[in-house]
Amino acid sequence: MNLANGVADVWLVLGAGLSQRPVTGLITQALEGEFGDRFAVVGSGELLMGAGRGGLALHGLDGCAVQAPRVVYGRVWTPGTGVSREITLLRHLEAMGSVLLNPADAVLACLDKFWQVQRLASAGLTVPETRMGAGGSLDAVIGAGLPHPCVVKAVRGHRGEQVFLAPDVEALRVVHGGLAPDTACLFQEYVGYSHGRDLRVVVVDGRAAGAVVRSASGGEFRSNLALGATLTPCTGRYPQGEDLAVRAAAVMGLGVAGVDLLFAPDGGFTVCEVNANVGWQPEMTEIGPALAAACRTRLTAAEGRGAPSAR
Repeated sequence: MNLANGVADVWLVLGAGLSQRPVTGLITQALEGEFGDRFAVVGSGELLMGAGRGGLALHGLDGCAVQAPRVVYGRVWTPGTGVSREITLLRHLEAMGSVLLNPADAVLACLDKFWQVQRLASAGLTVPETRMGAGGSLDAVIGAGLPHPCVVKAVRGHRGEQVFLAPDVEALRVVHGGLAPDTACLFQEYVGYSHGRDLRVVVVDGRAAGAVVRSASGGEFRSNLALGATLTPCTGRYPQGEDLAVRAAAVMGLGVAGVDLLFAPDGGFTVCEVNANVGWQPEMTEIGPALAAACRTRLTAAEGRGAPSAR
């Protein structure tokens, strides 16, 4: 925690496992350049939340009081994030008056892939046909009807992990049997036209700040960079896709989002998923300044309201 005298107006809050990620350096560089010593990087494990007769409080692990910032960009590690830990911290900061680029409830909704589909479909956005049981056996779910081929996803997946393509019922049983017994999963329509490629759009405050086409290698149907995919910058090349991504981010309530879109045969797009904890590459040079501008807008608004300054 690099707070000067325990205060800073703008925080980057990092969940466990994120401090050494390359994108953390890009974010830190952009926000330090904009805010100087009014900016701080704070690990979620470095804070103690308090609630009592005096109201809400924050302390460092040294016991010293820490003042809540005006603006927070919180990033959490999808597989390890706990509602009773990182999400609770974000809610605590909100309750203390901090403005979050990505509100706690929006981050929470993005952690569950079916919650995403629920929100997006309810808003009329195009998503793959998706099914999820509410406790029934796999046989019961299959009997009720599933798309084939079928993409099987753990609802709490990350970087393409626990995402499988099952071409038929037999393969579906094998895939499902390989998951841990308590793994909640969804069954989704396979969009064959987009096999091995997608459009990733990074949305910041209602506009597309960067876009890339991600392409898998070796016949892989997942286009995650962690699985060896390559990327081609394409900001502005697919305006229809970028517009859809902006709408998807708005539906999920995110100020900063990574929206993955599948290509459709008619030239349109289908929303695959929305990520609150989005990464990007150094060559996507417009995202850092857009993020800094988003924080600046919120800080200026907070100052206009007369909210207490960390300085």
